[in-house]
Amino acid sequence: MARYTGPVCKLCRREEQKLYLKGTKCTSPKCPLESKSYPPGQHGTRRRFKQSEYGIQLREKQKVRRMYGLMETQFRSYFEKAERAKGITSEVLLQMLERRLDNVVYRLGFAASRKTARQLVLHRHFLVNDRLVDIPSYLIRPGDVIQVKGKSKKLGVIHNSMKKIRDGKLLPWLDLDKAGMRGTLLNNPSRADIPLEVNESLIVELYSK
Repeated sequence: MARYTGPVCKLCRREEQKLYLKGTKCTSPKCPLESKSYPPGQHGTRRRFKQSEYGIQLREKQKVRRMYGLMETQFRSYFEKAERAKGITSEVLLQMLERRLDNVVYRLGFAASRKTARQLVLHRHFLVNDRLVDIPSYLIRPGDVIQVKGKSKKLGVIHNSMKKIRDGKLLPWLDLDKAGMRGTLLNNPSRADIPLEVNESLIVELYSK
């Protein structure tokens, strides 16, 4: 599947919000948003006009899609599955995105960004319930155990990321054994426990037109 290969910091500037696509750089003074809080391009600093209702909904959808590193077709597929599932469509959509293996690896602190987590999964560095899984979109279920494969426990990129994990800062729907380099999905995350500054209901309104 195609992937965006351009400068990811431009995506954050376009959405005028940190999407945390570059790991530790996003929380450092080197983040471009610290000095360029306007959209990229030659017209980025011009006076902005009021966005239409459609424009606001589109930006919200693009924001979430870029956070999780998905192309439009894949994101739309997640929405259609969430629409058919029981519960509030917007919340189910975010739950599904959060349960992706690459995102869970990122949330557990094994990778500094979702992009890095995706690469680690593709390179076969993780086990799910003692079985090798190299599909970033694999949906983790409550009770599943994700752990770093034996030989991969010496990888510097994983160790460097885990050093930045603060005790007590893990999301309540995850459990981490730092010494064993394994984590467990305790339950499906509720909307209140998903740290995203987005209005997911606007995505439902956009796709429902």
